[in-house]
Amino acid sequence: MAVESCGDFYALPEDCIANALSLTSPKDASRLSLVASTFRSAAQSDAVWERFLPSDYRQIISRCIDGPDSLLVKSKKDLFLYLCEHPILIDSGLKSFSLEKWSGKKCFMLSARDLYIMWGDTAQYWKWISLPESRFPEVAELLDVCWFEIRGKINMNMLSPATNYAAYLVFTCKSRTHGFEHQPAEAWVGVSGHEAEKRTVCLDPDGAQRQRYQIVPRRIGLLYHRLTRLHGHQQDNVPPIEQNTQYPKPRDNGWMEVELGEFFVEEGQDGDLEISLMEVKGGNWKSGIIVQGIEIRPK
Repeated sequence: MAVESCGDFYALPEDCIANALSLTSPKDASRLSLVASTFRSAAQSDAVWERFLPSDYRQIISRCIDGPDSLLVKSKKDLFLYLCEHPILIDSGLKSFSLEKWSGKKCFMLSARDLYIMWGDTAQYWKWISLPESRFPEVAELLDVCWFEIRGKINMNMLSPATNYAAYLVFTCKSRTHGFEHQPAEAWVGVSGHEAEKRTVCLDPDGAQRQRYQIVPRRIGLLYHRLTRLHGHQQDNVPPIEQNTQYPKPRDNGWMEVELGEFFVEEGQDGDLEISLMEVKGGNWKSGIIVQGIEIRPK
């Protein structure tokens, strides 16, 4: 009976199978296309991949800095896969847009130029440079600041509804960074006008390793050693950073990212999603990181 039922399904018109596939997900449609030639043909149809693309994809693509005609694709499936692998610059190059491959959910990155960076336009503290490995024309290099503060925002209706998102600072470092070793930053992600949960974030690229092995930087270590000898105590490890601290992780493209917080986008939710990152308590000077932007993607 099961075999006959399966045979009856294969006998359905291709457009009926395509309609059924469009009610699944990109991941499921790709898997089912391997089952039989009937599925494979239906899974190529524009009707399927039109459903997987965001409902406002045409409006977003129209904001591409190179124009919508720059996307040389022949089918809706090609467009979907292109947007998964090649983020496009929109809004005068201040943001990038892409799709999450397995779900088709929308992803955005706010460029450093689209962020509020305290003292960002003061040449003494920050420097705007170009890096060939960045998707944006400019990135922000931290020269030396005591007050470290970065803020960004995006309207919630730009994001995919009924989706859990997370925000990530995307950055890299020069050969030497300073000031982030033992004073973590604080991050908040939440809807404008509502209280957001604070998260502790380490911006030291070697922070996870330092915490694991309790490595003390040389200058701090010598000072701490002298103080403990002066007071007649044994030298202990530097007190650990909070257990739930977020540490930088490598990305596939050579950059690093650290999670700043997560949030759930409700159906029909409006208002600005605000993202903040600050380190102002330590009083020490900080330098050496290069900020590409803040990425907002499904988690």
